[in-house]
Amino acid sequence: MKIFKNNGHAVVWGDAIDALTNYVPDSSVDLIFADPPYNIGKNFNGRSDRWPSDEDYLAWCYQWLELCIQKLKPHGSFYVMTATQNMPYFDIFLRARLTILSRIVWAYDSSGVQARKYFGSLYEPILFCVKDKEHYIFNAEDVMVEARTGATRKLIDYRKSTPTVYNSKKVPGNVWQFPRVRYRMEEYEKHPTQKPTTLLERVVLASSNPGDVVLDPFSGTFTTSAVARSLGRESVGIEIEEEYMKIGLRRLGIRESYNGKRLRREPKIYEQQDVDLFSVR
Repeated sequence: MKIFKNNGHAVVWGDAIDALTNYVPDSSVDLIFADPPYNIGKNFNGRSDRWPSDEDYLAWCYQWLELCIQKLKPHGSFYVMTATQNMPYFDIFLRARLTILSRIVWAYDSSGVQARKYFGSLYEPILFCVKDKEHYIFNAEDVMVEARTGATRKLIDYRKSTPTVYNSKKVPGNVWQFPRVRYRMEEYEKHPTQKPTTLLERVVLASSNPGDVVLDPFSGTFTTSAVARSLGRESVGIEIEEEYMKIGLRRLGIRESYNGKRLRREPKIYEQQDVDLFSVR
């Protein structure tokens, strides 16, 4: 395990269970967002996220889930994702230890090939859990969205003593429509399961305050930490793969170079082509 720190942000290069056990103090974190490997065979820089059996995968998950609960402050919040087929097990495990306030569906379209003999999946589930259901952070005003009934359709609520137009804004429901990160998007990093900045902004704004500590035990492209930084929170990001860890060093401004090489985002194919065309002229 190796730790890089700067201005309230830490990048931890190492195994999540080891880092949670030996680096993160108990009851020290305000918000945790966990997006672990799903056990579906994704390739993470040569590391497959396939366990020998479902039982082995869940046993591993229960270890880090328990540790995450220990690291949360008494009024902390925990958002956790996994594959649709695994979420029932997560749900049962967590509801015995925390209060699950919302079961969120992150829905998105897909331009790729979908299943032909069954209904393909176009969503990923997220559990929103808290330690104390009476005392937790939820900044409703910071995550309001347009309410079509009032803002667009201008419908009248005749149930009130004085009929008025419905509110134009509302707290989002539990179905979140955010596009997946695509190759040509500015935020794209070379990672197979990058989560969109817009999704993390909603989580961080809703469930933490400026100065709070945000933890991501499976940081990947370090979007959670980058969003926390942009919103005035502190962060701890844990990542086992060195190539992804270097993304965190760059995005959080902790290092400009690593092992003698300048840290920069790998140019996309069309960006390199533009450079080549310009140089020819």
